Amino acid sequence: MGIEIERKFLPCSDAWRAAAHRVVPMAQGYLNDLAQVESGAMQASVRVRIEGDAAFLNIKSREAGPRRQEFDYPIPVEDARALLALCVGGLVEKNRHYVEHAGRLWEVDEFLGANAGLVVAEVELEAVDAPLAKPDWAGVEATHAQRYYNLALAARPYSQWREDERRALDLQETATCS
Repeated sequence: MGIEIERKFLPCSDAWRAAAHRVVPMAQGYLNDLAQVESGAMQASVRVRIEGDAAFLNIKSREAGPRRQEFDYPIPVEDARALLALCVGGLVEKNRHYVEHAGRLWEVDEFLGANAGLVVAEVELEAVDAPLAKPDWAGVEATHAQRYYNLALAARPYSQWREDERRALDLQETATCS
């Protein structure tokens, strides 16, 4: 069984761009929706992702926060395209930028389409309490804010957020970035 321990942050500047060493376009969708997972009708999200020239079927347990069970299986790209056509909610499109900082790989997702304007940085850790040297450009932590999860963005994209939802964490971000 795979375990993912991941923390999410809202970048407070574009300084990460200069440090990015690779960019991969991604398109993903979900075979179940947020309501099914939130209600407990389903205990996991089921995602299909095309990532550059590769494709994956991914199953993630429904726990909120940094630690979840995760299963990731490579599948043929043609199968992924067919499965994306069966997905519920919207397609989540993004460019993932890979950035090294203090011995850790950060993935900075720059969203496109209905989620354009949103940027979220993620870092995987070996333990929930693992020490983390946060780069200067990583602003407020959004790990526990479900609306930043990709499953939530497929159901209700950033373009549909109210102004107060967009500002809620941004206001905290100002205090954490210099």
